[in-house]
Amino acid sequence: MNKTKYVFVTGGVTSSLGKGIIAASLAKLLQGRGYSVTIQKLDPYINIDPGTLNPYEHGECYVTDDGAETDLDLGHYERFLNIPTSQANNVTTGRIYQSVINKERKGEFLGKTVQVIPHITDEIKRRIQILGNTGDFDIVITEIGGTVGDIESLPYVESVRQLLWELGHENAIVIHLTLIPYLAAAGELKTKPTQHSVKMLMQSGVSPDVLVCRTEHKINDSIKRKLALFCNVKQEDVIESIDAETIYDVPNLMLKEGLDKVVLKKLQLPEDIQPELKDWNKFLKKFKNPNNIIEIGLIGKYVELHDAYKSITEAFIHAGAENEVKVNINWIHSEDLTVLNVPRKLKDLDGILVAPGFGERGIEGKIDAVRYARENNIPFLGICLGMQMAVIEFSRNVLKIEDANSLEMDEKTPNPVINLMEEQKDITEKGGTMRLGAWDCELLENSKIKSIYNSKLISERHRHRYEFNNTYLEQIEKAGMIATGRNPKTNLVEVVEIPSHPWFVGVQYHPEYKSTVLNPHPLFVDFVKAALEHHLQ
Repeated sequence: MNKTKYVFVTGGVTSSLGKGIIAASLAKLLQGRGYSVTIQKLDPYINIDPGTLNPYEHGECYVTDDGAETDLDLGHYERFLNIPTSQANNVTTGRIYQSVINKERKGEFLGKTVQVIPHITDEIKRRIQILGNTGDFDIVITEIGGTVGDIESLPYVESVRQLLWELGHENAIVIHLTLIPYLAAAGELKTKPTQHSVKMLMQSGVSPDVLVCRTEHKINDSIKRKLALFCNVKQEDVIESIDAETIYDVPNLMLKEGLDKVVLKKLQLPEDIQPELKDWNKFLKKFKNPNNIIEIGLIGKYVELHDAYKSITEAFIHAGAENEVKVNINWIHSEDLTVLNVPRKLKDLDGILVAPGFGERGIEGKIDAVRYARENNIPFLGICLGMQMAVIEFSRNVLKIEDANSLEMDEKTPNPVINLMEEQKDITEKGGTMRLGAWDCELLENSKIKSIYNSKLISERHRHRYEFNNTYLEQIEKAGMIATGRNPKTNLVEVVEIPSHPWFVGVQYHPEYKSTVLNPHPLFVDFVKAALEHHLQ
């Protein structure tokens, strides 16, 4: 192929319809047909990136290999396609305006009045085409956040309108995802919200090529005919997206509906190769037919919003299928845990994961959970802050350093077993200033972590500001907690484990970011295996 083709995915009626899953499912099918595909997300908020957003606002912040703090949809893209994303795969309004304002300050617009059209839209179009211009991809799918009609989304829709005209209709198309609600009182599906949504999109100069309709009930031919007539599309271009048992069913549902065929036909691309989903369906079969059920306690402080731990919950799905077990996640708020109630709340668990997070709220509950897992030989995995809580718990209760703490929680602690990184001490800005992206880690011979990875050198993604304080390393190791993974350049501790415990591992990095359907993360796979063994005892 000489020219990269573009597919834009817009949403209407309501948010949270699953644009990211539809985009990822379409990409999976096109990938299965032999095309090189990537997906990018355009986010309409004015934050430069989601790095400074509270997880309650926007779910988890996903991190790429190159250190970009991005929208959680990029996690879905990687989990479905099994290929890494980058900074170029996520663009925010904040980043667009920052770039244009920086150019204006440098005088690059030669005294012109800087306006939304053409300056903002030109920058959006440039960002959309960065991945396409690399020559690495046959098709770039671009998901536009928010819904049609949002003030924030208008410049993006206008940029799409311009690109459709500039690239030609055989090189760029629009898929509009919309809702067909079911009114129980009337006992029927209603098309009017979709009609209004499409009308609003067309008022912006963009006519959808394909309608994907989210629905709780089957859409019959008469509804499809009605939508085609009112929304200016062919009947075969109206695609049903019925509620699925799992997001991993959606590629098969879209294959059955022919979404990939419709897209290839409109982009004038051959559809010779049939999508190959053999490994995908093998995963689905194991996921849906588990031999056992295990209970994992996820101890966190954002547990009211499960999306705050999206990559972790998906990594458990992948690892569960690999072990042919169903992983039931028990969502446990760390603020609700006390020394007195921990035994009652955690006694039925087969494994305990202490989750990442920031700030002092709820950390004592996390420390109590770590102690319970350590003293009762329950498989334990600590991620990022969870690993740091494990170090604090061990220092307090084994080394008897009762005031051991992290400088993040107590700036005046006399025993900062978790310390601020040296290069972080003069940083005042919060956004994009942590240790981010992929860093190497060298694993200790004859350690559990080395046997799990079956490799001496690994690379994992990070997102943190505080580190294990090496001043305390010798006494911590003497007492039985061993540093089994370190960064080869900085000597900073990346992994701790307790060899005398059946399965006790804390990692400073985020393994969940690299778990995919076809490559479940080995750390989660082994943790689930250990939890299963504990369950069967």
